[in-house]
Amino acid sequence: SLSRLLYLLQQETSSTELRTECAVVLGSLAMGTENNVKSLLDCHIIPALLQGLLSPDLKFIEACLRCLRTIFISPVTPEDLLYADATVISHLMALLSRSRYTQEYICQIFSHCCKGPDHQTILFNHGAVQNIAHLLVSSSYKVRMQALKCFSVLAFENPQVSMTLVNVSVDGELLLQIFVKMLQRDKPIEMQLTSAKCLTSMCRAGAIQTDDNCIILKTLPCLVRMCSKERLLEERVEGAETLAYLIETDVELQRIASTTDHLIVMLADYFKYPSSVSAITDIKRLDHDLKHAHELRQAAFKLYASLGANDEDIRKKIIETENMMDRIVNGLSESSIKVRLAAVRCLHSLSRSVQQLRTSFQDHAVWKPLMKVLQNAPNEILIVASSTLCNLLLEFSPSKEPILESGAIELLCSLTQSENLALRVNGIWALMNMAFQAEQKIKSDILRGLSTEQLFQLLSDSDVNVLMKTLGLLRNLLSTRPHIDHIMSTHGKQIMQAVTLILEGEHNIEVKEQTLCILANIADGTTAKELIMTNDDILQKIKYYMSHSNAKLQLAAMFCISNLIWNEEEGSQERQDKLRDMGIVDILHKLSQSSDPNLCDK
Repeated sequence: SLSRLLYLLQQETSSTELRTECAVVLGSLAMGTENNVKSLLDCHIIPALLQGLLSPDLKFIEACLRCLRTIFISPVTPEDLLYADATVISHLMALLSRSRYTQEYICQIFSHCCKGPDHQTILFNHGAVQNIAHLLVSSSYKVRMQALKCFSVLAFENPQVSMTLVNVSVDGELLLQIFVKMLQRDKPIEMQLTSAKCLTSMCRAGAIQTDDNCIILKTLPCLVRMCSKERLLEERVEGAETLAYLIETDVELQRIASTTDHLIVMLADYFKYPSSVSAITDIKRLDHDLKHAHELRQAAFKLYASLGANDEDIRKKIIETENMMDRIVNGLSESSIKVRLAAVRCLHSLSRSVQQLRTSFQDHAVWKPLMKVLQNAPNEILIVASSTLCNLLLEFSPSKEPILESGAIELLCSLTQSENLALRVNGIWALMNMAFQAEQKIKSDILRGLSTEQLFQLLSDSDVNVLMKTLGLLRNLLSTRPHIDHIMSTHGKQIMQAVTLILEGEHNIEVKEQTLCILANIADGTTAKELIMTNDDILQKIKYYMSHSNAKLQLAAMFCISNLIWNEEEGSQERQDKLRDMGIVDILHKLSQSSDPNLCDK
């Protein structure tokens, strides 16, 4: 039984041969089902094996490490078990020098148990980089490969590790050069892919420039090769995902990738799995294809999203690829949440194009599935989907009308109440876009949907982005005279309160400028301007900003004044008299001598 084996393993009085045999048998059991591993974990096998590593006998140590490796590779084993006792990591680092087997197993344990920045930091602080670097030139392929995997996991999204790796050399050769050698076409695919991942992480961390030859001439072409039909499905997934990450934020790399080996067309093949069932005689192959089909689609969507992030011509090429829009629309309703997220990301990337919003997006009624995705989706999908909706609601987008009819206002108003900052920003931003040059009914619906309470909530949000977008919304609502008068007749008191609140608060120049522009819009109304003229507090604030040290605020305040005093409008004489009494004319005289030509003219 298990407990008997574990008992013998831990008996100091048992012979080393017996204890080694026990470790071997336990290792074999661990290679069975996940339930086997669970049973072993329940018997506290990990502390027992870690204790075994203190033995002087190398063969026994290797057997314990091999068993630990097998257990840690299993998805049911919590990685944190490795880090529970700080002395374990130091001891493992010391054992790296004992034999090629200790090197292979320990590197494999590290690369499987390093999940996220906390683990990376622990390993880094225990000298992982220095201790593992020389293993990249080991005579054993397995050791080289496991060491390389370690570096790819340590450097992923970790600037500290990436910056350190640039300066490390082994036997007089820079680590960078070793990675580049491992990318060559004659090396095994797994080695090419893993070293490409190391170089990608270093590039994204800023340790290697994006225009460095080792990226443009080596890493990028290697990753494009991994996307070709010749490669195994899992290699194509990893290649595309890594390439998407490499080029995500750099337009030059996006352009180079888009013209390498017909990548855009090559990716279309990712959607053709599983191949038509009748053609598959091999049931195992079908099973394998099915398992990887959604990973392939997810990877293709991610890479298309990166490729099309900035360049209009690339977006056009992507959309013209066979059935692309249909594929995205289908992706939006897939059962796999990862595929849905990647499809929304791809759509978001393409929705940055004015041309596509007017054509393909319209032809395929993309807004329908998008609105569906927005119904009770998890936050990570909501954030990207609501960003896409912002673009579909821009004034030149033909989707604007049907979106409104499908209950968008309600949905967006509810997003503005989210705990999640990105969702609040997107909700208010989309409403701002919706209100731009909209008809009066839409504006009234937005105000009704938001409620005054919520408007004040947003205006006192701690995030300046939310505040700016809310002011943008107000400014868009208060445009064109009849609308200004109508809205101020129903919500005037609250809006004036809000304006006062912000002009008195501790806010940056942009926020104050936007608020004064809202006042200028109100001053442009026919009946609405009375709300300013009868509010001495607001008039004093306008006067104050005319003499402010910032020219932008002075200009915005003068807009308010000029809208209040047009000669051809009824009551202009009384308004002019009141402002003259307040000393506005004296300020204008002073400003006409200003060295700033804009202020002078105004």
